[in-house]
Amino acid sequence: MKGRCLTFAEREEIALLRAQRQGVRQIAAAVGRPPSTISRELRRNADRGGGYRASTAHAAAYERASRPKESKLVANQALRERVESDLDQRYSPEQIAGRLRREFPDDPEMQVHHETIYQALYLQSRGALRRALTRRLRTGRGVRKPGRKAGQRKNRIPDPVSITERAPEADDRAVPGHWEGDLILGRRNASAIGTLVERTTNYTMLVHLPHGYTPELMRQALARKIQTLPKALRTSLTWDHGTEMRDWKQIQLATDIEVYFADPHSPWQRPVNENTNGLLRQYFPKGSDLSVHSEADLDAVAAELNGRPRKRLEFRKPIEDIEPLLLQ
Repeated sequence: MKGRCLTFAEREEIALLRAQRQGVRQIAAAVGRPPSTISRELRRNADRGGGYRASTAHAAAYERASRPKESKLVANQALRERVESDLDQRYSPEQIAGRLRREFPDDPEMQVHHETIYQALYLQSRGALRRALTRRLRTGRGVRKPGRKAGQRKNRIPDPVSITERAPEADDRAVPGHWEGDLILGRRNASAIGTLVERTTNYTMLVHLPHGYTPELMRQALARKIQTLPKALRTSLTWDHGTEMRDWKQIQLATDIEVYFADPHSPWQRPVNENTNGLLRQYFPKGSDLSVHSEADLDAVAAELNGRPRKRLEFRKPIEDIEPLLLQ
């Protein structure tokens, strides 16, 4: 089997046949190479006048092979600027690559593999992207695991309805309107932000809790946020067993949304919310005071998350999937 690179003998034969005015297909058949290989060879290694000499072509090919390959992100300014812009919005390299394939299906020059983006960020020899952008990458997930205070009872929620009683349609995420909720906690558990994530679209809403997360404050803030949704998107809400949801019956009455509770210590029963909480730690680090953020700040963060392409959505954005439903 012939090697990938043309040999000097093959280039001599190409030069001879080219001088005899043979076409690309005739030369390819004689040399035993695909026509595309011959066409590429003549395009790359012909001299300025359009002639072709084996010695000159072989030297040019050798020199090109000896040079390190230029990164696609170096060569294509439009692609590089788009990738940098998406990194600024905290897209992951995989999200960027997937979204580019979706937006430019017929333009390979505007597509790039996610590993190429990582290499451009981390490898000095391929540092095509601004190093400052590495801080935008997600470096870990923050999953809240608050401990109980001494003497606190395991379950202080009256008559909780188990997740096992939730409609089966919520499990396969085929029907929108089923939400998962939780809190992310700040320094010493003194402040919190409520998180709501729709299971089908990954659409996220953040609940402003500037004065704490007592059951009364939680009831007021959560009901107000849910009431902004059209009724078609208020089917169910699944929460953990945090005591902030003690007034769940009043929330259900005020919003017409069915409230269910996951089993204790079972974060996998709310996977969409747990994953989103990890993403939110990029904006709200552990150990920080969450009460300093305004409602406008939270809305801006939610909008940024909802504008990120998601692999589970085939690199569509949550806002793209839910927007027609919000307008109903």
